[in-house]
Amino acid sequence: MREGRSAFWPDYRTIWRWHMLAGLFCLPFVALLALTGAIYLFKPQIDDLIDWRYDHPAVTGAPAAPSAEVRAALEVVPGSRFMAYELPRPGHGAARIIVLRGGEAIRVYVDPSSLTVLKQVAEEARFERLVFKLHGQLLLGNVGSVIMEMVASWTIVLIVTGLYLWWPRGRSGLAGVLYPRLGLAGRARWRDLHAVSGVWLSLVLALFLVSGLPWSFVWGHALQSVEQRVGRLMTVQDWEIGAVPVRDTIAGHRVAAHADMDGRAGMPGMAMGGGQAVAPDGLAGLDDVVATGARLGLSAPVLVTPPAAVGAAWQVRSDTQDRPLRVSVQVAPDGTVLSRQDFAGKGLVDRAVGYGVAAHEGQLFGWPNQVLNLLVAGGLATMSIAATILWLRRRPPGGWGVPAASPGRRVGVGAVTVMALLGVLLPELGISLLLLAVAAWVTGRRVRP
Repeated sequence: MREGRSAFWPDYRTIWRWHMLAGLFCLPFVALLALTGAIYLFKPQIDDLIDWRYDHPAVTGAPAAPSAEVRAALEVVPGSRFMAYELPRPGHGAARIIVLRGGEAIRVYVDPSSLTVLKQVAEEARFERLVFKLHGQLLLGNVGSVIMEMVASWTIVLIVTGLYLWWPRGRSGLAGVLYPRLGLAGRARWRDLHAVSGVWLSLVLALFLVSGLPWSFVWGHALQSVEQRVGRLMTVQDWEIGAVPVRDTIAGHRVAAHADMDGRAGMPGMAMGGGQAVAPDGLAGLDDVVATGARLGLSAPVLVTPPAAVGAAWQVRSDTQDRPLRVSVQVAPDGTVLSRQDFAGKGLVDRAVGYGVAAHEGQLFGWPNQVLNLLVAGGLATMSIAATILWLRRRPPGGWGVPAASPGRRVGVGAVTVMALLGVLLPELGISLLLLAVAAWVTGRRVRP
């Protein structure tokens, strides 16, 4: 019976070797993900803290019309055109207008009473946007997205092998299995901290990794190809795949980096010659659309974006991180609601991804979601620190401290089947496994038995 098992599964030493090799690659990135993810969890609170001084100005008079606020923003950013107007929230003083200059989206804060411009900042340079790009792309664009997707794939291997090593083979009691034995000293205590925190985090971490895959470059585009072939499952994609310019997410569609100026005189907010708006009636519908948007009561932040073509409808949409609350409404220039799309009307995969991303970002069920995710991030940091200390204590001078390969190097049919399945579901993992297999075969033929 023991021989049958060994022929089907690799031995304990081989699994340990795989776990350590995957850990050496993944743990530095896991620690970075825990840190940046913990910061991004509190994006709404951090954004409000950064903007506090602009949301509590001295009241000097009645607020101006939204179209006047937009024109004030266009004048201070020469050569720009109107992209979006963010509906003001109760207790928030400054109006937020987003304009496009060249290929750069710029957020302009305007005092609604005096029309004084209080601040302007590029959307890509906002603090939480930088944290977002560091978390998912290492600030390297699509190259970083591919790297982080590779890390996510190998972290799943880390979880599977870790659960195999943790399994209490004949051990009695729950100490060291479900709670750490803090009374121990040395490596045993660090082993318990690593193993116990790892097993409690494994399920949540796997859900985090899976919910983050639709944003990655390779896996996200693969899912997008499914969307194009099976339209009944997905209707409107509502997440970024790889490195997407923030101007596209604000506009709700792809925006050319350098807009063609020909034939745009009638477009809302089109600015020419020093930022003066041509055809002021291009913004005339904005005031009525904003009034309608305010009555809809959508979850903040709510963006009002102009028509993509002359004569088309304006769009009022909720851009809240709690994605099941997102709503998109088409509004005529006179303020009449033409159509409305709620989260429930989206495709099956869109809704599944929406729930996953909202939970991932800590916004699905309010502050308890933030606290839960913060505990997960702290647990990941604890597990990473314990694993690093264990490795440093094991590692000999000048060596890696990885268990040597078993003499037989038997992988087993079961392990090959599991790896093949994971390799199909996670393309980058499959490619890397093939490359490692080829490298092992080449080096094995060069080394004499």
